[in-house]
Amino acid sequence: MADYLSAQEAATRLGISTATLYSYVSRGLLRSEPSKGKTRRKRYRLDDVRRLEQKQTIRREPEKAAEGALSWGMPVLDSSITLIQDGRLYYRGQDALQLATSRSFEEVATLLWTGNFEAAGRLFDEPPPKLNIDYPVNLSTVERFQTILPQVAAVDLAAYDLSAESTTQTGARLLKSLTQAITEQPFDQSVAHSLQQQWQPEQPAVKPLLEAALILCADHELNVSAFTARCVASARGTPYQAVIAALAAFSGYRHGGASVRVEAFFHEARNGVQQTIKRYLQTGQALPGFMHPLYPDGDPRGRLLLELVGGRDKVGDEILAVTNGLGFRPNIDFALVYLQDGLGLPTGAGQVLFGIGRTAGWIAHCIEQYALDPLIRPRARYIGNLPAS
Repeated sequence: MADYLSAQEAATRLGISTATLYSYVSRGLLRSEPSKGKTRRKRYRLDDVRRLEQKQTIRREPEKAAEGALSWGMPVLDSSITLIQDGRLYYRGQDALQLATSRSFEEVATLLWTGNFEAAGRLFDEPPPKLNIDYPVNLSTVERFQTILPQVAAVDLAAYDLSAESTTQTGARLLKSLTQAITEQPFDQSVAHSLQQQWQPEQPAVKPLLEAALILCADHELNVSAFTARCVASARGTPYQAVIAALAAFSGYRHGGASVRVEAFFHEARNGVQQTIKRYLQTGQALPGFMHPLYPDGDPRGRLLLELVGGRDKVGDEILAVTNGLGFRPNIDFALVYLQDGLGLPTGAGQVLFGIGRTAGWIAHCIEQYALDPLIRPRARYIGNLPAS
């Protein structure tokens, strides 16, 4: 019941009468559901009430609302790319989970960029640039990407054309280049096929699982890396420059680097799942790979990917058995590492899938931002020392 409020609780939080609360329901501003108990009294979703509270704050205290909007707050810009609503994820109005099991990654990238699947074949038929890159040893996934992109950008003069049509073509070349940064082989048919041939060439059944992971990671609305990409695009940086900047944000351990923490958690758990989880809880640390602020009932991306991979990782299954009893719900970061270990993929493969997949979303945000005139330039509220009079 923690996700729901009674009529009186909801009315009190909103500072209104119960009669006004009922009028909100009739106007579609608030959803009510019958309780599961014997009384069948109406209950009200907590996230709906919070949304109305935020709207009230915007009207009463616009400066405070603007501050809160920077951290899981109210929307700050319009977008037609991705919708997160009622615990579900949609790309251009289409259920992302259904796309993950019915479409190729290239088709979904094209959907994000153009609104349909039609140009996928044409966009991804073009061969990527041929570059001989000598990678330094021990580079991380993100560092490999950041090594190759400036070199590809230097010879891709078409990237300076920021029209929607040209940017989709640049996006396709960019995704192929990132894939080659991992495989160090010529691009082979598709992103998922190239990775499968590199990681598990004798296991063709791995390909659709990689495809699903790429699609589930393709976009997630206005996360920190997508916002970074949009800022660069608003300054009219090229798609390469926007993706390089987005990768810098992505590399942080609170975003794309989260899978590295989950990898370490899995490694610890091999010495004893119960003891490892207990150690985290005793020291007040959050378990890596669990919960998501936008999905109070559980991350649907992680749930689907775990269902698809299913029962292939003994340690991961033991972790899930313990955490399920604690009410912890795995997110996409956990599922990516579970897939990585369960399929016998190399260390860092989960982050590779996340990074290449999310690049499709960054390109979509660039295309959308290029069509807008304003430069993204928020103001800061100064709280330092005032100048001497």
